[in-house]
Amino acid sequence: MAIKLEDKQAIVAEVAAVAASAHSAVAAEYRGLSVLKMTELRKQAREGGVYLRVVRNTLARRAVSGTSFECMQSALTGPLLLAFSQEEPGAAARIIKDFAKTNDKLVVKFVSVSGQLLPASDIEKLAKLPTYEQAISQLMSVIKAPISKFVQTLAEPQAKLVRTIAAVRDQKEQQVA
Repeated sequence: MAIKLEDKQAIVAEVAAVAASAHSAVAAEYRGLSVLKMTELRKQAREGGVYLRVVRNTLARRAVSGTSFECMQSALTGPLLLAFSQEEPGAAARIIKDFAKTNDKLVVKFVSVSGQLLPASDIEKLAKLPTYEQAISQLMSVIKAPISKFVQTLAEPQAKLVRTIAAVRDQKEQQVA
């Protein structure tokens, strides 16, 4: 079915705007997925802050030119579904990877992060990246560890004195009894 020029321009502008602000992208072949499964995938993507779109490859090539995803242009072949992570780098990879576990018709073709085109096998690494909250939590625990260790070190002489006095008291109580 032919798409009007205005519609093509709107699609390219929309995808280009998303690609300009996205952290990462995942391309997967969706051949053989039912409409029900695609709707389910789109719903999961919306909930996860991922922009999911099936775009003609020629339009996708135009949309990603001039963005950090320009490296994807040569790999855009066949029926592809593009997923752009809007909020965090690993979001699209997690959603596509989890969906592909239960739906063998969805096949990851490549991943793109920071201007680099990565093979499909790297989706595992990208999916394991922590979320924003997890990263902040890890950072706080790393910052807190030396401080808590320092406080324990400062408190140790007093604690040792208290334990020594308690041991002497217990020893004297045993001698009296």
